[in-house]
Amino acid sequence: MLNRAKEASDMLQKHIDNDDVIRLISHNDADGISAAAVLANALNEEKIRYHTTIVPRLKEDVINSLRSDKSSLFIFTEMGSAYVKELNTFKSDVIIADHHQVDDTEPESNLVHVNPHLFGVDGSKELSGAGSSYLIARGLGKKHLSYFALIGAFGDMQGQDGFIGMNQLIVEDAKKSGVLEMHEGLKIVSKSTEPLYKSLAYTFSPPLPRITGDLTGAREFLEKMNLSYGIKFTDLEGEEQDLLKDALMNINPDIFGMCYTVPKETPLLRDLEEYAYILDACGKNKKFGLALGIALGEREKVLNVAVDLQRKYRDQIVKGLEWAKKEGAQQLNSIQYLYSEDKVLKAVMGTIASIGLSAKVLDDSKPILGLSRLYKDIKISGRTTRDMVEKGVNLGKALNDASNNFAGQGGGHDIAAGAMIPYEAKDNFLHLVDEIVEYQLENNS
Repeated sequence: MLNRAKEASDMLQKHIDNDDVIRLISHNDADGISAAAVLANALNEEKIRYHTTIVPRLKEDVINSLRSDKSSLFIFTEMGSAYVKELNTFKSDVIIADHHQVDDTEPESNLVHVNPHLFGVDGSKELSGAGSSYLIARGLGKKHLSYFALIGAFGDMQGQDGFIGMNQLIVEDAKKSGVLEMHEGLKIVSKSTEPLYKSLAYTFSPPLPRITGDLTGAREFLEKMNLSYGIKFTDLEGEEQDLLKDALMNINPDIFGMCYTVPKETPLLRDLEEYAYILDACGKNKKFGLALGIALGEREKVLNVAVDLQRKYRDQIVKGLEWAKKEGAQQLNSIQYLYSEDKVLKAVMGTIASIGLSAKVLDDSKPILGLSRLYKDIKISGRTTRDMVEKGVNLGKALNDASNNFAGQGGGHDIAAGAMIPYEAKDNFLHLVDEIVEYQLENNS
């Protein structure tokens, strides 16, 4: 894996030495934005011209539009592994730095494919897209940018139980380069910026059943403890903080754990998990330039706008979880799904599905698909549990195989995946995914 990343580093270094223009293309979630940020920061330091494009998915029209671009090197971060065949046709050099599941397409000599799955490393828990990008920057001597890989990992839900595999190597790089500090603490969000009840209700990971996504439940929980729900966590007395910590650990012991911070950062971005949430909120609100600007060092007014977006995004999730709790998911034999054409709910459907599963707002014994209608298409976000994966579920394969039957596209990880299909194929697609997952569970060996 490191040797392959070094091949990509060498290719990138060649173009840096030639003072070429480089094109970065990345995904619009926290991991994708962090992946772009690693290399964009590295190129800034080298004073190299580059152009960054953030997209929600790598579609055929995006790839076709890039063919006419005269850039000498294209780098696809946190996407691209499903499109090796198409990217093989590029005349320029190409680097793919991804962590999603791969097919068996061999790259041409002008394409370097960096992906943990090619080397038996699980890209759903041991290395993020930003991690794959960082390994390339690492070959350029940029270990001080390692913390962006950890932000990406948090954005991809990989760091909540501690880092393992290649991620642990990145943690060591960050510590040795002096950018990272670690300490044990309570893993609730916005400790110094939100009232305590909102901090608890907005804490989606680790989930706190009957508190996560439930503002009323969070207030009632604090009132029973005789704690003021309107005060900020950082304004609580030490004894009150300990009391709250013990009570929350009784609900979910994972709420107290290792916190990863970058001391040199502004307070709002010091905690890497919080940093990931801010980038994700920008991405979900299609403010890609804002997110990348923050990751490249813009602060002050820009950060205030991002925090407002984050607050709005969290309130949308809370509304979505209330809806999911009230309506429940539609049940098939082996999967369940959520679907609404409500504008607010559509915007956060995949997040509702994921948090609803982990916070036990929804039944976690079946994989769940969150469906959002986009004009003539349906966007699908699939989530399942690690327990279901161990029983044989592979959502990335299921969504890829099913979408191919309806002129769509899909893929991802075994535990989390996505797809895009024509709207009229919705019901047939759902039943086919249901059959595929049933087959996976019955034939797990």
